[in-house]
Amino acid sequence: MAAVLGIDPGCSGSLVLITEQGHYIDHLAMPTIKVGAKSRVNGAAVAAWVRQYGITHAYLEQVGAMPGQGTASMFTFGHAAGVAEGILQGLNIPYTLVTPQAWKKSSGLIGSDKDAARSRAIQLYPELRALDAKAKGQAIADALLIARHGIGIK
Repeated sequence: MAAVLGIDPGCSGSLVLITEQGHYIDHLAMPTIKVGAKSRVNGAAVAAWVRQYGITHAYLEQVGAMPGQGTASMFTFGHAAGVAEGILQGLNIPYTLVTPQAWKKSSGLIGSDKDAARSRAIQLYPELRALDAKAKGQAIADALLIARHGIGIK
């Protein structure tokens, strides 16, 4: 089965697989490991999960510095996104970087609060109970909407 991967990067992010028609397949909360006192994305666990599926294309949120974010957290966030992008390259999975503005616009979320993405995903995937969890559900919702944006489904 052909699968499309949406990635909300970061240590608290998520990976979501959908079909090219937008049907939910599976998701993975971003696995992490401790390196000293810091959390880092567990790239080996991400790669092992991704290898299970016939992914035809991935859509990765393009990250940048956010106002008011400290340098240490920006580095950690950028590192996590870099690990995800490196895994896609290493596994020869074609991918597209998607700006938050682009996927939020195609989902009708411009000007909405942070939880609007989770609400939209619950409307689209009411059977997906993982969306009910506030923080983890938010990451899953973002990854779902990133993937849907990538395949052109609103």
